[in-house]
Amino acid sequence: MHHHGYLWTGPKQRFDDEALRRPPHPEPPPVGSRPELIQRYREVVAEFPVVDLPPLETAYWLIKSRTLVRDTWDEPKEAAAWLAERLAEYAPRFASDTERGTALAAKLVNSAAERLGWGGDVSLGFYLERSAYLSLALVTCSPNRATPELACPLR
Repeated sequence: MHHHGYLWTGPKQRFDDEALRRPPHPEPPPVGSRPELIQRYREVVAEFPVVDLPPLETAYWLIKSRTLVRDTWDEPKEAAAWLAERLAEYAPRFASDTERGTALAAKLVNSAAERLGWGGDVSLGFYLERSAYLSLALVTCSPNRATPELACPLR
């Protein structure tokens, strides 16, 4: 078991585009469907794996491009340390004064290390200044507890 780290930051409006944050349905639209439905399905099939937007379900990071993996760790504490570094890096830009504090960051990092230790995933999101959003995820891999059928993106 190991853990992959993912980071996305960008306009909140783009983050809210849920169509590109959902994996495509396993079955294409039936024959005779509206052309715009078929076209949208094709777009999602082509774009979901490569678009850098965070998926709605954390485990689905594993089916995205391997280039989106920021780092990989064997130990939960190493992954949690990366999370701590990212929280410290972005804290000055957090929209909420409460989220800028070190006490909350310490709780989040400790909780992340514990969750990763039993095979869970971690997904955090923060509003940043100027209508931006930060998404951080740590995903347990080989296997993922929520979706064990998903293969490791780096192997």
